[in-house]
Amino acid sequence: MATNKKKIQQTNDDKPADQQPFKTNLDRYHLPVPEWDFPNAKIGMYANESKPDFPPVKTAPKGSPNILLVLLDDVGFGWPSVTGGLVRTPTAEKLAKNGLLYNQFHTTALCSPSRASLLTGRNHHTVATGVIQEMATGYPGYCGIIPKSCATFAELLKQSGYSCAWFGKNHNVPDNYTSPAGPFDNWPTNQGFDYFYGFIAGETDQFYPSLLRNTEAIEPPRKPEEGYQLTRDLADECIGWVRRQKTIAPDRPFMAYFSTGAAHAPHQPPLDWRGKNTDRFNMGWDEYRKTVFQNQLNAGIIPKGSKLTERPKQIPSWDSQAADAKKLFSIQAENYADFLEHADYEVGRVVEAIEQLGELDNTLIIYIIGDNGSSGEGSLVGTPNEIMSLNGRQPSMEESIGFIDRWGMPGTSPHYAVGWAWAGDTPFQWTKQVASHFGGTRNPMIISWPAVIKDTGKVRSQFHHIIDVMPTLMEIIGIREPKEVNGYIQKPIEGTSFAYTFFEANATKPSTRTQQYFEMLGNRAMYADGWIACCRHGRLPWETSGSYSFDTDVWELYNIMEDFCQADDRATKEPNKLRELQDLFMAAAAKYNVLPLDDSFAERLDVTLRPGYFTGRKKVTFYPGLTRLPEGSGPKLIGIPFTVTAKVDIPKDGAEGVIFALGGDAAGWSLFLWEQKVRFHYNFFTIRRYDVQSQTPLSAGKHTITITFEPESPKPGCPADVTMAIDGKGSAKGHIDEQIPMRCGTETMDVGMDCVSPVCSDYEKKGLFPFTGTIESVTFEFGETKQPTGMERLELATKMD
Repeated sequence: MATNKKKIQQTNDDKPADQQPFKTNLDRYHLPVPEWDFPNAKIGMYANESKPDFPPVKTAPKGSPNILLVLLDDVGFGWPSVTGGLVRTPTAEKLAKNGLLYNQFHTTALCSPSRASLLTGRNHHTVATGVIQEMATGYPGYCGIIPKSCATFAELLKQSGYSCAWFGKNHNVPDNYTSPAGPFDNWPTNQGFDYFYGFIAGETDQFYPSLLRNTEAIEPPRKPEEGYQLTRDLADECIGWVRRQKTIAPDRPFMAYFSTGAAHAPHQPPLDWRGKNTDRFNMGWDEYRKTVFQNQLNAGIIPKGSKLTERPKQIPSWDSQAADAKKLFSIQAENYADFLEHADYEVGRVVEAIEQLGELDNTLIIYIIGDNGSSGEGSLVGTPNEIMSLNGRQPSMEESIGFIDRWGMPGTSPHYAVGWAWAGDTPFQWTKQVASHFGGTRNPMIISWPAVIKDTGKVRSQFHHIIDVMPTLMEIIGIREPKEVNGYIQKPIEGTSFAYTFFEANATKPSTRTQQYFEMLGNRAMYADGWIACCRHGRLPWETSGSYSFDTDVWELYNIMEDFCQADDRATKEPNKLRELQDLFMAAAAKYNVLPLDDSFAERLDVTLRPGYFTGRKKVTFYPGLTRLPEGSGPKLIGIPFTVTAKVDIPKDGAEGVIFALGGDAAGWSLFLWEQKVRFHYNFFTIRRYDVQSQTPLSAGKHTITITFEPESPKPGCPADVTMAIDGKGSAKGHIDEQIPMRCGTETMDVGMDCVSPVCSDYEKKGLFPFTGTIESVTFEFGETKQPTGMERLELATKMD
């Protein structure tokens, strides 16, 4: 790994400012700094014969800029108009015109890993985030717990006098540590951020988000029909926070990390933003790539002579699609474009608010458009429910077309077909997850800092990586790399600053990053000095279950100094160079905790693969008031036999409402009283719904409701039987043809109400639908039939695929 080990020196007065403009604070190897010991105080018997010496207010180095760090989600290089795409992003265009556009900036090919690298300045396996948190396994590079030895940039900024806040997506808390019981070590407010407003998950419903303020779960302030949408809410919160900071402490710089859930699935633009892209994508994905590629060439975003890469044989052509399929696919792209355009608009609102405060000139804006390439996880036909696809269950064309009239509306969790993901990564090969090719790892980055960057409107082509953001911030502020933070010896920062690229004198200077490895789900690559060797492993990005042998992997080789797009494979022409880079990859894999390679996906979503507070418990009792317990931190309630017993007291005038719910409108099940009758509702990804209901209403008084859930086999997704009993007497039976295989998504389990989005659409208009009787307890007893462990289930599912 090429890391810039050279210490940044204080500016020499005899050197031009555009060659060495930043100073380094030379006295902070250990953080926090020692407590004030009142060196100038004089302590006498009485105050009138004593001299005070107040501890000084911590201040940032003089001239330190405000920082707005923007990170969009799941946006490929070929979507935004700032890089030639057809999705209109005027905020990005304006910032690029007044700043710099980077066309060789790279991410890791998946969200949690990219975000962990961004936060820490280290490679994703170094910080135990080789995959997303919900797939963590018990290996050093994959356990999902960012080590204390890898302090975040926010921790360093905070201890250098900054106020720091995070708005939006956090996908870096271990999946099994997201409950109100913590521990909270890996939550934002314990990683240097003074304030957090957003969600902790890979995604969330944009209309009904699983929202948190600091460590407390909250309800969104409005409903979708009242104009609520998450990105809009995040912008409101960010603007309010920035204004408060500058009103109270105008000389104190702020760092606002604005990390949207857009444009990750579910693709849900605000209701009042829908339809802005009607009929703009009827040309289809093949023609889209040709148009965007020409735009990129004309604008100088990619070098002259670049070659557009070909469509993989595994992705069908646009012309081969039936007319009704083309209509569906066009709507998928229109909906996504509405979603992404709105996200860029909300970024613009934040930038405008900073400008209105008179702070824009000395605000460093880093706008990273995507934490990986476009997502191919929506299947070959798109899906009305991305959670279903992530569970390894793909929709049929008929199932997807059934949602065409409400694609992107509340109650759907849509994702476009993989053909659009490929198109959105123009001009590169492949998509998100595929770390071997730039379609998975190359994202546009824009830097704007009017007080410093004068060579505006230009393209920078140095090869850099998301781990380089942290050392860049450290250099421009003057923060020395610490040896110790909060009592923990620090691992070396593995990124290298790209601040040198801000200045015209360095516009064509060779990149200070000369090597970088890539690995994700078995897809791997090694970059060194203009060459990249890469290997796309067998599983395709829309195949979210199953494994392939590594023995049949084929490596490719590209000279990207001459071949910007990875279009000309030179593996057979340059076998020695290929071998050299393969060896470099193995050295990096050993050094940075990349091993063992693992290509499984949905199989790793099983919550029993990770330790938790409910592990091994055969009986669990919940009480009223327990709400918003994330599925990843609760007991496993999917795919296993269990009996749930609810003890309730019904008032004289009857009762209604939710007794217990798991999940939401994407998937889940709910036990509730409906028209005073007991009802068990099972939502299979909104594709199918099942009900088991008692014949008669519950009378006033105390009752015991029992639901027995019995899968036919241990196989994920198999059919199951449901039996309902009231006060020990059989009441109703039902059969579920197909179970949710692994998880319901990113929502919660709740006693006495259904938080976030509704499992059952019948009570959608009733809000949280709280139970109007009294709940004594809700007890789960887990079946004694032989069920495999989490690892055995993973192996079983892999074999079955």
